[in-house]
Amino acid sequence: MLNVPNGLTLLRIFLVPLLVVVLLTRMPAKEYLALGVFLVAALTDLLDGWIARRWKKVTTLGMLLDPIADKILVSAALISLVDLQEADAWAVCIIVGREFAVTGLRSIAISQGIPIAASRLGKWKMAAQIIGISLMILGARLDDIGLWRKTGRAALWVMTAMALISGFDYFRRYLPPLLAKEADPSPKAAE
Repeated sequence: MLNVPNGLTLLRIFLVPLLVVVLLTRMPAKEYLALGVFLVAALTDLLDGWIARRWKKVTTLGMLLDPIADKILVSAALISLVDLQEADAWAVCIIVGREFAVTGLRSIAISQGIPIAASRLGKWKMAAQIIGISLMILGARLDDIGLWRKTGRAALWVMTAMALISGFDYFRRYLPPLLAKEADPSPKAAE
């Protein structure tokens, strides 16, 4: 069912190709336009969840699409920043790999009847990613003394650490119940 929160999530997904095109195209002041597109997409992430909870419009489609939209946005932005040499490929591989691993964990968990909601660490990780990607986009433009670029690189380290910590936390909390359920698939094991 398409409602306002789900529409905002789809908008975030549709903004991703625009972000990549703007970042990777040569045009004057492209970084400011890219930053605007990225922040609008990030704002839809805040709004869709708030509206869904406030207006009681939480749907299965929304619970599925929202984390996927986040991962597409962050992954596309970071991969583009690697191409622009504003982000280190090794760090982006860790961050994107964590996103795939947690998505896989969520998929397995939901198939076993164990929903995994976004954790506080996961939300902090997303906030760090929004700030860090924004700093790296600006670093590509405002590099007169290198401060923006250095700040963006420092933010990438924080993003990488947050990705590892929050990913570890998800697996620490949800892998044992999944393994226990797999070892004993009877309905009683779910209790």
